[in-house]
Amino acid sequence: MTTLETRSLHQCFGGVQGFYQHPSEIIGLPMRFSVYQPPQAQYQRVPVVFFLAGLTCTEETFMIKAGAQRYAAEYGLMLVTMDTSPRQTGIPGETDDWDFGAGAGFYLDATQSPWSQYFRMESYITQELRQIIIDQFPADPNRIGIFGHSMGGHGALTLALRYPELFRSVSAFAPICAPMQCPWGQKAFRHYLGEDQSSWRQYDATALIADGRSISDLLIDQGLNDQFLTQQLYPEALEKSCREADQKLTLRFHSGYDHSYYFISTFIGEHLKYHREQLG
Repeated sequence: MTTLETRSLHQCFGGVQGFYQHPSEIIGLPMRFSVYQPPQAQYQRVPVVFFLAGLTCTEETFMIKAGAQRYAAEYGLMLVTMDTSPRQTGIPGETDDWDFGAGAGFYLDATQSPWSQYFRMESYITQELRQIIIDQFPADPNRIGIFGHSMGGHGALTLALRYPELFRSVSAFAPICAPMQCPWGQKAFRHYLGEDQSSWRQYDATALIADGRSISDLLIDQGLNDQFLTQQLYPEALEKSCREADQKLTLRFHSGYDHSYYFISTFIGEHLKYHREQLG
């Protein structure tokens, strides 16, 4: 069993907010994650929702900024979030750009050197971290959902589509819906996956749905005052793909809201209620 280092514990809405570090076998470096255990977890296994954060974020960002614990305590949901990439890999240039490298793992398994040695966030989440949560926390392994924001919204959508046996519910805030079509995605995919764009499709939610992948339901919230909406996010591409594939989608646009955690905190309660209903 993986040995966890507890970095801090905090009482929160009757539950416990914890921050942890462990030596990751899949990444090959120490990785950090955080878990909120609701009060119900003191006496029973509870459903779990993984949150994937966006560019530049860490395992702390969502837990500090989203205001999610209040609702997680009410609905009896465990929350799990992780760092957005390996750190201090020694790869030249890993911290040169805010939208690539450290803090920008894009929730995929890189195939191109030198990134492929450490940047394996897909396997880390779906295999190693998921098993740690099941083995070392009072989590119900049959009731696990996933959601995320921006780059993390992209990750939540693609992992839910690729691993429907692992994740029973999915939602997203302002996700990168069609990374093959936007600068953020093209930059990351070219470095992590190489020039063959056929390999990019497995990490593009719009392409995955067009290629026949499906999930039972999907909730997305998008602010209309989001500074990245037109250049990076492409929700209309995902909406078109869902419509053509008969994939159930609730896509809600919100006037005045931007890309920040002020937006996320406004609708986080509705997302956690949605996951609780989906997970049963």
